[in-house]
Amino acid sequence: MESFNPQDFTWRGLTMTPAAAEHIRALASKQAGVLGVRLGIKQTGCAGFAYVLDTVTEPNEDDLLYESDGARLYVPLQAMPFIDGTEVDYVREGLNQIFKFHNPKAQHECGCGESFGV
Repeated sequence: MESFNPQDFTWRGLTMTPAAAEHIRALASKQAGVLGVRLGIKQTGCAGFAYVLDTVTEPNEDDLLYESDGARLYVPLQAMPFIDGTEVDYVREGLNQIFKFHNPKAQHECGCGESFGV
């Protein structure tokens, strides 16, 4: 049986809303050397996976790059089977402002929206 290789697939990619792009640009402009944000996943949470965001000063070799309005979103190739097609948004919820992920691959999410399952 052949092993799964994410490089063998054509990905739909990720998109950013204007609000998300604006916030990513703002984050990058506040710190010298920051190119954008990396969106990855880790196995955790009550639903199986959680999104992980980090600033990027140097892209990894396996990162895919998605750009919108000057904002750069880096995604590790290994995360694509779980988040391909996701729209990244930045919203205000009460007094908080947070990134929201509209992931068509998510079969279910935990009550707080911090983790998801596929």
